[in-house]
Amino acid sequence: MTLEFLITTFIVVASPGTGVLYTLAAGLTRGARASVVAAFGCTLGIVPHMAAAILGLAALLHTSALAFEIFKYVGVAYLLWMAWSTLQERGALKVDERAAGDRGFMQVTIEAILINILNPKLSIFFLAFLPQFVSAEEARPLAGMLTLSAVFMLMTFVVFVIYGLLAAAIRDHVISRPRVLIWMRRTFAAAFVALGAKLAVADR
Repeated sequence: MTLEFLITTFIVVASPGTGVLYTLAAGLTRGARASVVAAFGCTLGIVPHMAAAILGLAALLHTSALAFEIFKYVGVAYLLWMAWSTLQERGALKVDERAAGDRGFMQVTIEAILINILNPKLSIFFLAFLPQFVSAEEARPLAGMLTLSAVFMLMTFVVFVIYGLLAAAIRDHVISRPRVLIWMRRTFAAAFVALGAKLAVADR
């Protein structure tokens, strides 16, 4: 493992995307515990993409236009649904004055997992990203890929938790102001729509 890998991973993980957006929203609407749950769910959502990259299944999305388009538009539809739910104050991002219960945390986890699973660009990203840091002369390349994947996931979880806790720290200042709350919902909904539009025009 190289310093280059760690720096590149941090830049990729810390860059705003659907996972970061969802974790921030969970922290603002449901508090610190929900933001940690969201970070965990987003991290779990990475696992299928990494597995696909390691097993070579991601190459199917890269070579098959139909498979990529189907996967992509399912992801777009989900992001648009998230935007609508946010505007309507439904789903896991509904503002809850109290601490969310186990059922609420389960909903946050499921939505967070789906946020990352339904993004075909992640599989292709890992297919291109991970092999760059595994030497061709390495005796056990699979073990190397698994190690890099584990480090990537750990950094994802830690960075997302930090994002979420920072959002939760200002939660009381937000939910106590109805006008700010309205604009917050609109902002997150618009961001989900923008990310959906970005995914819709994405090429393999």
